[in-house]
Amino acid sequence: MKKILCIGAGYVGGPTMAVIAKHCPELEIVCVDINEDRIRAWQSDDLPIYEPGLLDVVQQVRGKNLFFSTDIVGNIPDADLIFVSVNTPTKTFGQGAGRAADLQYWEKTARQILQYSRSDTIVVEKSTLPVRTAEAMHRILDSRSSGPKFEVLSNPEFLAEGTAIADLESPDRVLIGGPTTPAGQKAVEALAAIYRHWVPAEKILTTNVWSSEMSKLAANAFLAQRVSSINSLSALCEATDADITEVSRALGMDRRIGGRFLQAGVGFGGSCFKKDILNLVYLCEHYGLHEVGAYWQMVVEINHYQQRRFVHRMIQSMFNTLAGKRIAIFGFAFKAHTSDTRESPGIEICRELVEEHAQVVIHDPKALENAAKDLHDLPQKQLVFESDPYRAAEGAHAIALLTDWPQFQTLDYRRIFQSMVQPAFLFDGRNLLNHADLFEIGFNVYSIGKRPLSHLD
Repeated sequence: MKKILCIGAGYVGGPTMAVIAKHCPELEIVCVDINEDRIRAWQSDDLPIYEPGLLDVVQQVRGKNLFFSTDIVGNIPDADLIFVSVNTPTKTFGQGAGRAADLQYWEKTARQILQYSRSDTIVVEKSTLPVRTAEAMHRILDSRSSGPKFEVLSNPEFLAEGTAIADLESPDRVLIGGPTTPAGQKAVEALAAIYRHWVPAEKILTTNVWSSEMSKLAANAFLAQRVSSINSLSALCEATDADITEVSRALGMDRRIGGRFLQAGVGFGGSCFKKDILNLVYLCEHYGLHEVGAYWQMVVEINHYQQRRFVHRMIQSMFNTLAGKRIAIFGFAFKAHTSDTRESPGIEICRELVEEHAQVVIHDPKALENAAKDLHDLPQKQLVFESDPYRAAEGAHAIALLTDWPQFQTLDYRRIFQSMVQPAFLFDGRNLLNHADLFEIGFNVYSIGKRPLSHLD
């Protein structure tokens, strides 16, 4: 094997190809995308995505054995292995709208591979796709009676944004699903051999294609379920004066449960959780498993409920009106250490605040540009995008912390309090800050799943 092509230079394709290039210097790796601005960014030191450690890896290999290009068609013919990492958003139209995956970009890519390949090729699903999509891709690629032969593998990513490079360098497991035919198993071995350059062989799992696809959906569904479960309990904690942090700690010390993904907050976001659960719901309904589908649908509904509940609590606490009040938003990315805002809780929360006629001032260390895109259709006179957290809070009636950026813990909140309209409110949507210290400064503090600390009671 000499050349690897990745179609799609987004959050998965770019980092994955960079790490493969680093560990496989003998391979030529080309990452292509139709988005010219994205490719230009990959060719610069101002990368199109923020991921800790990514720039260092890219600088090591770019121009040596890793290249970025918009020439998709020109790079297909001599590729020995092609990763398909194109966008597969949730459908917004037609049958399955709002739940099923929109596969138009995926199918277009499959047909391009069929048209321009000149030799036998391994095609690897890297995008998160509905179960049995590889079978559909194989039907497209096998639709000619003569010409190159294709083996279609599933190799789902299990990356957490903010730690993607660490996840790629030291994965919990690498999952490769392939056909059970001799040719299929040979293709599986070829892909596994690439990962064995740096991943221990015992961490490389091989399955059939459909088990691999299902494992990706199931993993994200289970993780999202934990977030929604703890968030649903946070509402009960607030109603009963229990403390969600204490409850989470007690649960996490149970070895049968464990402590990960048990931190209550304003909800999950990112490109995978909601999309994958809705894919799972659609799949259940397709097979007539309506009760199973309804179960997983509620994981998504609780996530939306948590965001609406957060805004409702703000309204209630601030004398039942937000009209004309300046609200400083600390954090818009769906999680810390990323610029990604896809499905961020901040989107719905800011939209609701604008609906309440609040003046919304958004600060985020890395995601302001994406925030502006996400909210471009709202009245711009009610929105301010501010790179300085102190200026964002100046003259504000309240701060709403939505992203767990660690730098928010080190801000001078006494200075911030003195610059705000009194009484000053702080709504900690991630339970990130020291609430007792904030209360002592003078803030009225409202957090997730905890009793409020208010000077107004």
